Amino acid sequence: MNLPILSIFCLFCVTVVFSKSFTVDYENNTFLKDGKPFRYMSGSIHYFRVPSVFWYDRLYKMKMAGLNAIQTYVEWNHHEPEPGVYNFDGDYNLPKFLKTADDLGLVVILRTGPFIDAERDMGGLPYWLMRNNSNIKLRSYDPTYIKYVDRWYKVLLPIIEPFLYNNGGPIITLQIENEYGSIGCDAQYKSHLRELVKKTLKTKVVLFTTDGSGSSLLSCGKTDEVLSTVDFGTGANVTYNFEMLRWTQASGPLVNSEFYPGWLDHWGQPHAKVSSDSIVKTLTDMLEANASVNVYMFHGGTSFGFTAGSNLGSTFQACPTSYDYDAPLNEAGDPTPKYYAMREAIGKFFPLPTGVVPKPAPKMALPPITMKKVMSLWDFVSMNNVSVFSTYPLSFEDLSHPFGFVLYKATVTFQTSDPAILTVKGIADRAHVYVNKVLQGILSREQKAESIPIRVLKGQNIEILVENQGRICSGYNINDRKGIFQNVTLGSQVLVNWTMTPVLLDSNSVKKIELWKQNIKKTDSVSAPSVYIGKFKITNETTLLDSFLRLDGWHKGVAFLNNFNLGRYWPIVGPQVTLYAPSNLFLRAPLMNQITLLELEDSPCGGGGDSWAVQFVDTQL
Repeated sequence: MNLPILSIFCLFCVTVVFSKSFTVDYENNTFLKDGKPFRYMSGSIHYFRVPSVFWYDRLYKMKMAGLNAIQTYVEWNHHEPEPGVYNFDGDYNLPKFLKTADDLGLVVILRTGPFIDAERDMGGLPYWLMRNNSNIKLRSYDPTYIKYVDRWYKVLLPIIEPFLYNNGGPIITLQIENEYGSIGCDAQYKSHLRELVKKTLKTKVVLFTTDGSGSSLLSCGKTDEVLSTVDFGTGANVTYNFEMLRWTQASGPLVNSEFYPGWLDHWGQPHAKVSSDSIVKTLTDMLEANASVNVYMFHGGTSFGFTAGSNLGSTFQACPTSYDYDAPLNEAGDPTPKYYAMREAIGKFFPLPTGVVPKPAPKMALPPITMKKVMSLWDFVSMNNVSVFSTYPLSFEDLSHPFGFVLYKATVTFQTSDPAILTVKGIADRAHVYVNKVLQGILSREQKAESIPIRVLKGQNIEILVENQGRICSGYNINDRKGIFQNVTLGSQVLVNWTMTPVLLDSNSVKKIELWKQNIKKTDSVSAPSVYIGKFKITNETTLLDSFLRLDGWHKGVAFLNNFNLGRYWPIVGPQVTLYAPSNLFLRAPLMNQITLLELEDSPCGGGGDSWAVQFVDTQL
């Protein structure tokens, strides 16, 4: 008797799940969610910039600000770090992130690329696309490029298909490419991406494009049968910008896919700041126009490791590790005054959820940690890395080395002038030049310094330690090869027969430093570049909280906490002074914590002595 009732109930459940629908009603200029008019108030968060243990926390805070949607990119280069090798684990567990959003009742706007920008290395494209393909035309219908895009999408799209709203999941829209109108009008490429998505996904989904508000940007970025949206920031003329969208697309919902509450940073430039009042005014104008809005970024997070990209304006500009973005939720996920001001404005148009409004969380400060020099970079390279020989220099890409550093070495086989001019054209991006391990000077793409005078004798070695500061993330120059890929000249002669050593700085290599240092009888007398280690315990009585690593007196390098790459530091240049250290990285006693630094330029004591300090503080700088 109970069986028929149960069957009817289950049938009803299935019917409810699969009756969900999300479409565009062009006639009435609106989205339709389950057949009813809908608009979204969304915020951008990049799952790959936030430790996965904090995904729920950040998304919950976004919901409590009045958002009913979130937007995120999919970053190809770390999901497929090498051809055919896929990573959907840990902080790249995209299904887990999508499920977390769904559990919180947030719909998702998913930007699948393949190019994303996002101030990420190469705009999220894999570095290996340029390996042995120096002439590849990225973001075009170049067959060399397209074959890899097709293969990637055939992996990615089946993973996200169960999460489409029309399949009962949270994803309401998918973006095709990203701000494509800014670089060209390859209609065949855009159409190919559209058809690739349609054919691969069995379920229909709303597709959209995003472009700046200029007429040429919108017309070049527009794709037939795809919803066009616009992006613009605080202080813009809302009426004008949406009129420009209407010029491209006569009907459909008005959408600002990237409304900027702050801005990105570059090393050596002041931290971007945008006032709350100006943000609220522009946001209110858009909501009064019945537009859907996505705030880019609502929570910026952190470009841990070597993931930050760079830009190319009048000169090369590298992005720092922090992606704070002056966003409503700061780098550590704390609500700022901007958060509360925007929440109040949003509450005038959308229902605010009930519950306790989030407040900033306390942070952890620890005593100073003594750092001891354990080996020079030369020692580290000799123990950890495999060298490649070539008559002429090879790029990072051709060395199959994605990020970080490569040490180039050549022996001078001829008599030189005193001094001789060493020239490295097109250096990418920054290089410390040594003669027999003695620093001669620094070459810099940013400073456009490609030549320096050096003193070198026949038979001596020239070592060039090249740092990849992040591939260009937007525009026409994203095929940004790193290292040395032109002839190096000393005076009028070309240096040949190069030994190139990619410097491995992954977690496994850093773990081994403790073992390797036992084999070093005495550290190299050269003060930099060198590896430093500091150890510390955290008592069981101490609550593990987020913190910030402060490196007063240290110049430039890379920092690791318990073998996790916190990112690049460069406090003498700024604007970033501290590195965000999330609480999940710390260990309780009796376990020992360890800080490891690769300092490239100078220690706090200018090379005197062999121990100095760093400190975890409770304030972001």
